[in-house]
This record gives sequence, C-alpha cells and structure tokens, in this order.
Amino acid sequence: MKILVTDKDGQEHTLEGTKDWSVMEVIRDGGLEMLAQCGGSCACATCHVYVDEAWISKIPEPTEEEIGMLDGAFNVNDQSRLSCQLFCTDEADGLKVTIAPGSY
Repeated sequence: MKILVTDKDGQEHTLEGTKDWSVMEVIRDGGLEMLAQCGGSCACATCHVYVDEAWISKIPEPTEEEIGMLDGAFNVNDQSRLSCQLFCTDEADGLKVTIAPGSY
C-alpha cells in the first residue's frame, strides 16, 4: 500500500506502507522528518498531520484520546489527525497527508 506524504518543504513523497503499521511508523521509517516523541502511544501531538480533504470521510473517526491530544497541538484544523492513530489498511491505500508545523 502507498502513503503520499508532503513534507515541511512542500515536497510529496510516496512511501510504501506495511499492513497494520501506523502512518507515523511509515513516515519515520521512510526517513522523513517527524518528531513523534512518544513513539506512537498517543501521549503527545508531535506526529500531527493534515489528512487530505478527499480522505477525511474514508478513514475512521478520531478517538476521544486522540482529540484530547490534538487539543494541545499547534495549528490544528478540521483535517488534523495524529499519524500514530492512522493505520495502513487496504482501505487507506493512497492516503494523502501533510506533516503539520510543530511536528518536525
């Protein structure tokens, strides 16, 4: 499966996802700059991404825990998600995200 990630410089990267991995893991292992300080335990917001508008309705809703973490993030908008809470599935093949300011 593919994940399309736009980095802080506006460059889009096509990364190969591994089934059931988090998008944060794919970004990190793909060599893109992302803080992801808690390592994916939904205990910070340093893996904040913006999900492309076309994908918002295609991915699961955020949990209350994720929403709580996003409350402490910078530059949050309606497309904000934590990449540690988004997972590589067949339904997410081609997911497009942009790494949010404050996450690099």
